[in-house]
Amino acid sequence: MGKGDWLPWEIKSEFQYFKKTTLGHPIIFGRKTLETLGGPLPKRENIVVTRDTNYKTEGAVVKHTLEAAITHAKATAERDGVEQVFVGGGAEIYALALPKADRLYLTEIHLKPEGDTVFPPFDRSEWDEVKREFHKAKEGESADYTITVLERKG
Repeated sequence: MGKGDWLPWEIKSEFQYFKKTTLGHPIIFGRKTLETLGGPLPKRENIVVTRDTNYKTEGAVVKHTLEAAITHAKATAERDGVEQVFVGGGAEIYALALPKADRLYLTEIHLKPEGDTVFPPFDRSEWDEVKREFHKAKEGESADYTITVLERKG
C-alpha cells in the first residue's frame, strides 16, 4: 500500500528486516519506486525497469522490460552465489512479477490507513505459508505488523 508515492506509516524495524533480507541480492524496482527511495539501495544490484529508453541513473542497471530485468537479476544472483532475486515495487512491477514469483515476503500492517496504491490481489490458496512473525510496534513506530513468507505450491 502506498499514498502519494510513499508509505502511510513509519515502521523502522520493518525497513531493517527488508534491508537484512535483500542485502547482497539483486533487486528489481520500477522507475518511480527507485526515485522515491532517493536512488539505488547500497550493497545490492539495483535493476530499474522503465519504458523510457533514454532513462539513465547512476548505481542501477536500466532495463526496459520485466523479463530483461529478471534475466539480468538471475545472472547477477548466479555470479554472486545467491539464490534469490527480489522485486521491490511498485504496484505495476509487483503485478507483472507476481505470476512469475515462487516466494512472497508480505508485510501486513495492522493499521487501516487510506492509500492510493495497493499490492495486487492474488489467490492465497495457491501458496503455502512457511513463516509468520508478529512484531509489536517499537517506540516511534506507527503500527504493529506481521511478516508472512509464502511459497508457491507445486
